[in-house]
Amino acid sequence: MAAASRRRDTPPPRTGATEAETLRGFLDYLRTSIAAKVESAPEPQVRTAGVPSGTNLLGLLHHLTYVERATFLGERVTDWPSTFEAPAASTVAEIVADYREAVAGANRVLDDCTDLGAEVPRRGGKAPSVRWALTHMIEETGRHAGHADILREQIDGATGR
Repeated sequence: MAAASRRRDTPPPRTGATEAETLRGFLDYLRTSIAAKVESAPEPQVRTAGVPSGTNLLGLLHHLTYVERATFLGERVTDWPSTFEAPAASTVAEIVADYREAVAGANRVLDDCTDLGAEVPRRGGKAPSVRWALTHMIEETGRHAGHADILREQIDGATGR
């Protein structure tokens, strides 16, 4: 393992006073953290499983891309386990760009929302509220950002956001 690259951790974000500003501020904070953790990780370690379950850094971000699209854009996913596997032909830069594109699309939906009780876009079935979707994405992104922190430290000792 390379010498540890320790950075000062970034404190939680200062957000606006409204519920929507607070939820979006924390979600964007986590989104930025996990993308940064992945984009500077070296090949092939970024694809190498760091735990017996097969979880790897690039797969986590690939999965979160699908979760963003499903949650905020109403895209249907039929095989969630496969979302943890980034295509071998895709570069780290492409996976990060796909994630950022999904986030931008989700943010466009959120920008048009004036009521957190409103439903997010959904194709078929009852859609959750924007409030639920934001809370779920904070939980999902935070959970996988924690996984990414550990995997990245195992790769090259890098810590912090």
